[in-house]
Amino acid sequence: MIREPLALTANLATYDARPVPEPVMMKPAKALRFNHVSVRAVDLETSLSWYEQMFGMTRIAAPNFGIKVKWLKMGDNQLHLFQVDTPSSQYAHFALDVDDFEAVYLRAKAQGCFAQDAFNNYHLFETPAGQLQLYIRDPAGNLIEINWPDAQSVDRTVVTGIRLLSAVHPQSDENKSALIYTNQS
Repeated sequence: MIREPLALTANLATYDARPVPEPVMMKPAKALRFNHVSVRAVDLETSLSWYEQMFGMTRIAAPNFGIKVKWLKMGDNQLHLFQVDTPSSQYAHFALDVDDFEAVYLRAKAQGCFAQDAFNNYHLFETPAGQLQLYIRDPAGNLIEINWPDAQSVDRTVVTGIRLLSAVHPQSDENKSALIYTNQS
C-alpha cells in the first residue's frame, strides 16, 4: 500500500484529518546511468574551451537558469558548467573514460594540470587490478579522474611516473578485488 498524501480542504489552509495508512517499505527506483555532472567554472568560456580541446566535448543548448550556464555533450552524457566564484573541493571529483589515455596524459602534462594536491599528493596511480587513475584539474580547479582499463597497454615511455597504489597503501584482499570497470573480472 502506498501512503496517500493528506488531502487539502477547500480553503487550502488546513489539512484533511482523515487517517493516513502507515508507510510501507517500497522498492527503490533503479538508477540506470548518470545523465550529467555539473561543475563550477570561474570563467565559463575558458572552461568550455578547455573541455572541448582536452576531451572533444561539444556545446549543446542549455536553458536560461538566471546564472551563466552552458552544457557540453560527451557521448550519451553531458557536462554542465555554471559560472560562480566559489572554491573547488580538494577531493570531490568525477571520472571520465577516454579513447586515448596517452593523448590526455600528454596534453595535461603540457598544460601543467596534473592534480598533485589530490589523493596521496600525487596524480597517477595503478590500482591493484591493473587499471589507471590520472587526476587532473580543469581551469576552475575541479578535480577530474581519467580512467584506463589496462595499465599494461599504455606506452611507459610516454606515460611516466605511474605509482602502484599498493606501494603507497597496504591492500587487503577486498581492496585488491576492487574494479573501476565493473564489467571486467
